[in-house]
Amino acid sequence: MDIRMIMKTARSVSVELYDGGIYYTKKKYDIFLNGEKWQNTDTVVTTLYGLKPDSRYKITVAGEDGREEGSLNITTEYEFVTLNVRDFGAKGDGVSDDTSFIQAAISSCPRDSRVLIPRGTYKVTSLFLKSDINIELAKGAVLKADTERFHFPILPGLIESYDEMDEYNLGSWEGNPLDMFAGIISGIEVSNVKIYGQGTVDGSADFDNWWKNEKDMVGAFRPRMLFLNHCDNIKVQGIFFHNSPAWTIHPYFSSNLVFCSLKVENPAQSPNTNGIVPDSSEYVEICGTRFSSGDDCVAVKSGKIYMGRKYKTPCRELHIYQCLMENGHGAVTIGSEMAGGVIDLLVEKCRFNNTDRGLRIKTRRGRGKDAVVDQITFRDIEMDQVLAPFTANAFYYCDPDGKTEFVQSRESRPVNEGTPELKTFCFENITANNCHVSATYFEGLPERKIEQVTMRNITVNFAEDAKCDLPIMSEGVEPCSKKGVFMKNVAHLIFDNVKMFGHEGEVMETPDVDRVDLI
Repeated sequence: MDIRMIMKTARSVSVELYDGGIYYTKKKYDIFLNGEKWQNTDTVVTTLYGLKPDSRYKITVAGEDGREEGSLNITTEYEFVTLNVRDFGAKGDGVSDDTSFIQAAISSCPRDSRVLIPRGTYKVTSLFLKSDINIELAKGAVLKADTERFHFPILPGLIESYDEMDEYNLGSWEGNPLDMFAGIISGIEVSNVKIYGQGTVDGSADFDNWWKNEKDMVGAFRPRMLFLNHCDNIKVQGIFFHNSPAWTIHPYFSSNLVFCSLKVENPAQSPNTNGIVPDSSEYVEICGTRFSSGDDCVAVKSGKIYMGRKYKTPCRELHIYQCLMENGHGAVTIGSEMAGGVIDLLVEKCRFNNTDRGLRIKTRRGRGKDAVVDQITFRDIEMDQVLAPFTANAFYYCDPDGKTEFVQSRESRPVNEGTPELKTFCFENITANNCHVSATYFEGLPERKIEQVTMRNITVNFAEDAKCDLPIMSEGVEPCSKKGVFMKNVAHLIFDNVKMFGHEGEVMETPDVDRVDLI
């Protein structure tokens, strides 16, 4: 067994126990701390709580038969002082508004110290983070959001500078700088923060409040549960997020982020409740997290044309591993707001169950010349009951003009400032069982074809009772079932040991593909 530390705080540690399993270990293990049995586990990414600050521990992992599988020595981080929010007046009764009391503890917290939110239900609106502190949401603690939107502060989309030469961007909605209600937890230009624990953040959203008339801006656009704007070195561990008003966790122009051992859960029909949405952010690690979403589980974005053209900030250097993604529109989606580009995304050792799509790329004409998607790798993935495992759509019909001839025409148009670019994609060691609609459906632009798609050691099995549905959301695309490989407008296609079972019709359709290498 390979044992590796992912992250630690003064009172917890997350480790990767890799025995060849994907999300789940191949067998159950007992975990010992300094010789004392601490807990058991069946997940590759496992988090241990209840540790003491600035203390040395030997983590030992043993099988249920008692045989030692491996060990790791760690030292927890230093902690100066703990501020308990109850000492600042928070009641935790689920009725009183505890926002100001918890905020007082956060604002008063010195460097390298902990804000402790103990067991109880704390009604809040928006809490704002501070640099160089830790926040522990203890087991049994719930931050429960208020449902009255006008109790929340607003983050303006754009504020013009005094000299009228620049602007300050705070709020965001679907790729544009627009007014939004502040997140339940918001970080604005903060750094070196850890939020951890076995507690819950409950967005309290349902179809009687935030999800009602979801397309309307009432006062401002809907809040996120965790919003990080221009933040650095933020780590979030263990928390359960559910019932989000909109995107659940939204890092925005932020860097050096870790999201570990989380649980993100929103109802199937809840609108725009993507799980984690890295947006023009870099060096992002998402691991050991279980998603069940009303939209995409992980959605990688970088704004619409205004943000992409002005700031030219791609989402880049993302690593997603040992996650379980269930019941979403897409397991991992790129776009459609990707005008700044998406570069270097690695997704590995994950399970995708009951999602509409596995990989889902969404773009369209007008996203801009900076909308470059490149170095996308998926490997060592297991899928089950995924309608369409691999999709790329350069004709996505989003936005008010999404169904116009400009966006939807299959005729080649001149390459210009608005033309996006899909470059290199590699898929390796992937099994997709009980698929329904199409094994692979890629359609690039005729004027700028997808540069290269490599598929190596891929096995796709179709369900006997496969559903008929749309493989991508684009005009002129018909519903299908048990469709094999469809690749259109691709410059170079490499297939190496690709197997398909239960398909109907042609195994492979490659209209307007310049070169096909079958190895």
